[in-house]
Amino acid sequence: MKFLDHARIEVRSGGGGAGCVSFRREKFVEFGGPDGGDGGKGGDVIAEAVEGLNTLIDYRYRQHFFAKNGQPGAGRQRTGRSAPDVVLKVPVGTEILEEDGETLVADLTRPGQRVTLAEGGNGGWGNLRFKSATNQAPRRANPGQPGVERTLWLRLKLIADAGLVGLPNAGKSTFLAAVSNARPKIADYPFTTLHPGLGVVGIDGAEFVLADIPGLIEGASEGRGLGDAFLGHLERCAVLLHLVDGTSETFEDDWRVIVRELEAYGAGLAQKPRVLALNKIDALDAGEVAARCARLTAVARMPVHALSGAAGQGVTEVLRALRAAIDAARAPQAADAPWQP
Repeated sequence: MKFLDHARIEVRSGGGGAGCVSFRREKFVEFGGPDGGDGGKGGDVIAEAVEGLNTLIDYRYRQHFFAKNGQPGAGRQRTGRSAPDVVLKVPVGTEILEEDGETLVADLTRPGQRVTLAEGGNGGWGNLRFKSATNQAPRRANPGQPGVERTLWLRLKLIADAGLVGLPNAGKSTFLAAVSNARPKIADYPFTTLHPGLGVVGIDGAEFVLADIPGLIEGASEGRGLGDAFLGHLERCAVLLHLVDGTSETFEDDWRVIVRELEAYGAGLAQKPRVLALNKIDALDAGEVAARCARLTAVARMPVHALSGAAGQGVTEVLRALRAAIDAARAPQAADAPWQP
């Protein structure tokens, strides 16, 4: 299935049905009077987050979602039929934005969460509603309220506990394949990964979701390479795993490039907890690994893990560090969450 994380849609709710002007006229009924019914309600347009979806491809080829109008009222106090709602199924983690692409309408982060994008118009009152002691035979009824039309943007941000960042060919896809059942494309040329991928990782009886995004290069914030369009998928992550190619002769500069691009992107990515790891140590001897880890530690001013995703060296220690960072980051959120019986 093709991955799509942005979509533009047009939604329009249904208008309410008109009220009816009618009078009861029956042969053997001495007193007649108004009996016009109300119009039915127009259909709503609703977005619902559902499990099992991880792309907005359904909205690539269909962008218009219009609900039907309510039926008008009728005589004998018959109310018009209300129109059915139109429900848009979207992946969990979808943001809904106004036409300007910046104003947030809703953020659907839980399965089953719903939001009304366009509310249908109420049906108009029939003339029965206007009967009073001084107006026994009203000859007026209200029209139904019109529907609402909006242009919206859908933006998907994958929900993961940890995210992988690094230059192209830093070994991110190899690491994801080694620690989960995900099977991303792996090759020896840059930009093998063209869209984000998710994998479920198990360590010490616990599980967490790890996200892999296409590699960044210097100038990604200015549109170079694949740009920084996929960094939005890391905004929900609790921790970032920064992989540095240990076989690169410029591994210190490689680390600086990623840090600068995270800072240029903003959205708090540069402030997120990070686990730093020197990858591909299976291609180095023990002395080189120790020396390069020491140099990178001095530059980054944080602990550096040594690992090889291909050979499985040091992977368990990195996963435990990620799990600890995730627990530490999620703990304040759990404490602030409202109590539920």
